[in-house]
Amino acid sequence: VQLQASGGGLVQPGGSLRLSCAASGFTLDDYTIGWFRQAPGKEREGVSCISHNAGNTKYLDSVKGRFTISRDNAMVYLQMNNLKPEDTAIYYCAAEWPRKRLCTGMDYWGKGTQVTVSS
Repeated sequence: VQLQASGGGLVQPGGSLRLSCAASGFTLDDYTIGWFRQAPGKEREGVSCISHNAGNTKYLDSVKGRFTISRDNAMVYLQMNNLKPEDTAIYYCAAEWPRKRLCTGMDYWGKGTQVTVSS
């Protein structure tokens, strides 16, 4: 079972990136997927989450209106617009077997991708 996040990079403030999360060894469609991030010296925080059927999503308050989570039958995406320096972090995707409250107990974690927002 593997998850792999990709799409990170260096971008100027106000720029955009799209992160992708791919899975192998299990059916991505069956799982709720969350995006998390961890900045140096800070605790990991949940950024966004999407239910297995895409019917429910949630966002960290500081990214609402700027980030959009979506999925198709093969990948989960995090479109990040109007990026700010405080968005700099390693971003991880994780999978959770569906439960009542989204992204409260992740079952699988992937390796992260670095996002750096700097001029």
